[in-house]
Amino acid sequence: MIDKLEYVVALAREKHFGRAADLCGVTQPTLSAGLKQLEDTLGILIVQRSSRFLGFTPEGERVLAWARRMVGDAQAMRQEIKALKHGLSGHLRIAAIPSALPIVAGLTTGFAQRHPAVRFSVMSRTSDDILRKLENFEIDAGVTYIDNESLTHVRMLPLYYERYRYVTARVSAPPRDDTIAWRSVGERPLCLLTRDMQNRRIIDKVSQAAGVTLSPRLETDSMIVLLSHVKTGFWSSILPAALVDLSVLPADIVALPIVGPELANLIGLVVPDRNPMTTLVQALFAETTQRPSAAETA
Repeated sequence: MIDKLEYVVALAREKHFGRAADLCGVTQPTLSAGLKQLEDTLGILIVQRSSRFLGFTPEGERVLAWARRMVGDAQAMRQEIKALKHGLSGHLRIAAIPSALPIVAGLTTGFAQRHPAVRFSVMSRTSDDILRKLENFEIDAGVTYIDNESLTHVRMLPLYYERYRYVTARVSAPPRDDTIAWRSVGERPLCLLTRDMQNRRIIDKVSQAAGVTLSPRLETDSMIVLLSHVKTGFWSSILPAALVDLSVLPADIVALPIVGPELANLIGLVVPDRNPMTTLVQALFAETTQRPSAAETA
């Protein structure tokens, strides 16, 4: 049964019979036969069939929801038994919002040193993508905003407050000031993240509350693109302090805190709200708990 449910999960991920079979390490006829056997066992039609995958039936969508949960539990059980026999090992999948990527190394490095048999995947995703992938058991943990929008079915651990800097050419910065007001932001060509990113929605909300409407000439979903444009000296941007601190800016570029009001949002580690946690997630959550709290790093 678990093998056949894994076929369902793989098909939902790949949306293609051949690629789903490859993901499961079986032939396409084997996958198709397994799905048909599952349908016969349950007495329902799970997949809308033709020469290609067309989607799941309404009953199939419910099977998919249960399949993700049951496959996730089976994988967690295998992982825990293996850890009891051989120590912690496996694959830890972490997704982070782009603005939080600079701090992920602080989560993985010590963990990797203590558990050399664990390997990692780190992905850049939007906050919505992170929650969806957690719910679908496609990632093990996420790093995202935890105080700006409602989060459900997850456990949260605060990490730090994200603060922002207006990064611009020194010649355009206010003379003799070490801060800048929102009303002065955007006087030079501005580049920002796209509006599907929560970071951008936060910036727009605060700037509008300060009576400022930002009109960027360039939008992107990449922090690296923003940073590379700012370094030319022509563009300005609003970037997380963590990214600015990690970067080497040219001497003619300055990074100023934005005031009136100052913006700070809580970033945290989120994992599926399940009991028991998988062995890897439990270890990551426990180790992260030993880090300085968000209040201490505020």
